[in-house]
Amino acid sequence: QVQLVESGGGLVQAGGSLRLSCAASGRTFSGYTMGWFRQAPGKEREFVAGITRSGTSTRYADSVKGRFTISRDNAKNWVYLQMNSLKFEDTAVYYCAGSPSIVIGTKRDQYLYWGQGTQVTVSS
Repeated sequence: QVQLVESGGGLVQAGGSLRLSCAASGRTFSGYTMGWFRQAPGKEREFVAGITRSGTSTRYADSVKGRFTISRDNAKNWVYLQMNSLKFEDTAVYYCAGSPSIVIGTKRDQYLYWGQGTQVTVSS
């Protein structure tokens, strides 16, 4: 079992930046591929970014490539999502998720553990 708690969401103007954090506790954190998903009102939850267990490989949705950066600190059991050049369409609840797979999946059902989410609102 892995418990995940997100933080760092808030209200920001378009063009601004936010850094989301996800604290993990429970089983060996470094044994999980980690991802960030988001869900806007009335829309499906979608993959945003993922990072392998060691942190050596990352994967991004096309919509955030070049603007968002995912990273992890296995010594402290944290995952981060640095979001720059935010757009109105980035407004959503952002979720941290953990997967036992060695590859970075983009499907919701590939992830076993989920946080409660943190709201990000970008004003235009």
